Amino acid sequence: MGLLEFNKLPINTLVGADWKTFKAITAGREIDAAYKGKYRLTKAVCRLLSPLASLQDKRYEKLLANQPLEHDPVFILGHWRSGTTFVHNVFSCDKHFGYNTTYQTVFPHLMMWGQPFFKKNMSWLMPDKRPTDNMELAVDLPQEEEFALSNMMPYTYYNFWFLPKYQQEYADKYLLFDDITDAELKVFEEVFTKLIKISLWNTHGTQFLSKNPPHTGRVKELVKMFPNAKFIYLVRNPYTVFESTRSFFTNTIQPLKLQDVSNEQLEENILSIYAKLYHKYESDKKFIPEGNLMEVKFEDFEADAMGMTETIYKSLSIPGFAEARSDIEKYVGGKKGYKKNKYKYDDRTIQLVEKNWDFALKQWDYKL
Repeated sequence: MGLLEFNKLPINTLVGADWKTFKAITAGREIDAAYKGKYRLTKAVCRLLSPLASLQDKRYEKLLANQPLEHDPVFILGHWRSGTTFVHNVFSCDKHFGYNTTYQTVFPHLMMWGQPFFKKNMSWLMPDKRPTDNMELAVDLPQEEEFALSNMMPYTYYNFWFLPKYQQEYADKYLLFDDITDAELKVFEEVFTKLIKISLWNTHGTQFLSKNPPHTGRVKELVKMFPNAKFIYLVRNPYTVFESTRSFFTNTIQPLKLQDVSNEQLEENILSIYAKLYHKYESDKKFIPEGNLMEVKFEDFEADAMGMTETIYKSLSIPGFAEARSDIEKYVGGKKGYKKNKYKYDDRTIQLVEKNWDFALKQWDYKL
């Protein structure tokens, strides 16, 4: 158990941002009175650490900037709470994959310089389990990269964790890329490529393994960046996804937010953004070359993780399954006693899902 409880963190994850990014994210945004202390402390620590980013930049330019990627990435897509974390953990057992770590999500500028010191302190302070689902937390475990990106540039959807009043705006611009400018998109491409190279250097992988729900809305752009990238798209029972996402967002936003948002508004945003993300993916998946996409029901993967993993490797022509089999089996076997959250759907949940997400229920043939 870490020294700090997740819902009582005195600062938020913007402590790891570079100063330019911190200023751009918060410029012109109101900070509610209850969070001004957290904002000031986060700002002070960020300002203190930010000059260290230049040390990494020099090492990056010298060692990695001009190095080409050996393979295009494998992207695990799907709405939040669709099983992407479990699938990410399974595939990351394959040592040829590299990935973004939990430490990197908070301190992406302190990877190539100062990591041992800062990682040790982060490990000492952070909780050892996620508050919403009891999944393990540790500094070196694989993690989705959107938090890291939000500390490297201001053009990410995860700004909403800090400034939830603008969630819909961030969704349209930086989740779906509908309103993003050409200049912002260029920054995204450059920063994401930099993150991938540093992740591979850090984890000694040769192919980047991405688990990042926001990428579900960016398929067209990702294929443009990485023409031979592989995509695993996960779907899950929408009734479960709604209940689980509402719980996850409601709990996770507490230590991160600098503004208040009502539970009703958060719920409305979840319902709206799920639909936007679903339709954007369905519209853009045609850009993925034949043979580079596999769509999977999480319930099928969960029922036979080993068999489904082997099928995905073969279907997408991903190398290395035979070499990774024993490590994957060990991880999957260790999860057999894991107790998931159980959801009981009340009448209101059923009505909301059927009214707002009926298209997903019909396409994937989900029923109560």
